[in-house]
Amino acid sequence: MFKRKKNKSNEPKAPRFKEIRDAYKITKAAKPWIGAAMAGIFLATWAVGIAIGFAIDHPVYLGFVSAPFAALLAFFVFTRQAGSAAYASIEGQIGAGASVLMSIRKGWSTTPAVAVSRNQDMVHRSVGRAGIVLTGEGSSSVRQLLQDEKRKTERYAPGVPIYELIVGDQEGQVSLRKLQKRMKKFPKKLTANQMREVRARLKAVGGMAMPIPKGPMPTRGMKIR
Repeated sequence: MFKRKKNKSNEPKAPRFKEIRDAYKITKAAKPWIGAAMAGIFLATWAVGIAIGFAIDHPVYLGFVSAPFAALLAFFVFTRQAGSAAYASIEGQIGAGASVLMSIRKGWSTTPAVAVSRNQDMVHRSVGRAGIVLTGEGSSSVRQLLQDEKRKTERYAPGVPIYELIVGDQEGQVSLRKLQKRMKKFPKKLTANQMREVRARLKAVGGMAMPIPKGPMPTRGMKIR
């Protein structure tokens, strides 16, 4: 009758500082100017705030108010550049598509490499309220691998919407940087209970062990509901 209250003190804290530090290292390696750019943006924005303060005869007050805004603007620029650097760090690697799909924190459950060919083409399976999304990455022959996996999936989840995507930069493909946005566009077709049932059915099918590119992925735009 009474629910036990969660002891927040025992819950592991999200390693936010470590994530930001790792993201900064990756961004710094790809874009060595990021530190100077952030400092320049902060100082320029702060200087504008102080200048406005002098103009209205309140330099101390405007300097105090504009400092957090300047820091926020510098951090915003950093997150944009960090996202670009994170994608650049995994592009071209085996399993890059799976890494992006698995970084979606809410709404989708992804099993990487449910099908793999000899020439390292692979298909990943994501399950969400929209249904099932099969994402292929590799050479041009990945289309056949996708078709084979779709037929296999239809046997385990009949009647469930199944979508196919191919990661790449050619016509009809989805670039790695736009993959998460594309996943968000799929319309919701299943209820929460139906989604859990589909996940349970496909859980036994599993996937294959495969190397996933490591490193922090951009947090911007990751929360897909």
